[in-house]
Amino acid sequence: MNYSALKNHARAIRVDIIKMLHAARSGHPAGALGLADIFSVLYFSVLKHNPRRPQWPSRDRLVLSCGHVCPVLYASLARAGYFDIKKLSALRKINSRLQGHPHFGSLPGIESSSGPLGQGMSVAVGLALAAKLDKQNHYIYCVASDGELNEGQSWEALMSATKFKLNNLIFIIDRNRIQIDGFTEEIMPLEPLKKKLKAFGLAVIKINGNKMPAIVKAFNKAKKVKNRPVVIVAETIPGKGVLFMENNPAWHGKAPNDDETKLALKELSHGK
Repeated sequence: MNYSALKNHARAIRVDIIKMLHAARSGHPAGALGLADIFSVLYFSVLKHNPRRPQWPSRDRLVLSCGHVCPVLYASLARAGYFDIKKLSALRKINSRLQGHPHFGSLPGIESSSGPLGQGMSVAVGLALAAKLDKQNHYIYCVASDGELNEGQSWEALMSATKFKLNNLIFIIDRNRIQIDGFTEEIMPLEPLKKKLKAFGLAVIKINGNKMPAIVKAFNKAKKVKNRPVVIVAETIPGKGVLFMENNPAWHGKAPNDDETKLALKELSHGK
């Protein structure tokens, strides 16, 4: 496994995110930056996919439930070859194919639309169940935020995944501990999260979501689970790589200005 290459992909994705949000003058940097390592591993190591054949029937599907962090998805798709990287600058522009939430059919590689938090988890359950009924062997990966676990629909989806023994479904919970109003544990505490998820019948793997070896190992382990769905609880640093954004809820949904963008890109260029 070439972890150095994966780290370079993650750094490039983070640079893309900052440039996209600066050009758009709006968006959500914290969660997108924090997830860059996981998306690097997904698109350059784990996912069974083919940018030249985006509708390949045997491909794995990735559902982004927390759609507001879509810059990390768009940058990953572009870097993987689904579309021209130059198009990233159109984020959130009128009539752009890169809107503030992914829209199914707008770009190759987008597997579902998103908007209301928690909904993507239910969509992922539906896709996994359909694959089972059709006797397909691809995986469904669903990236969700810890904040959206405030939604009852999220837990209904988890119960359904367990009921139907969807061992072709892997949830990744971005446990960055922030949401738009502040810190998750002050707004609606989730702990003990791992115990709650286990109580719902899921296999749970808890990792440092910003460490490449841990991420790769978690996905390999998840694929060995044969009788139930898996949840990877990925502890990430919101705003990872940009010191003035890290662990600061204020950057959940605020784009950097000119000076902040210059500083962010400088930090990322040095690999901080």
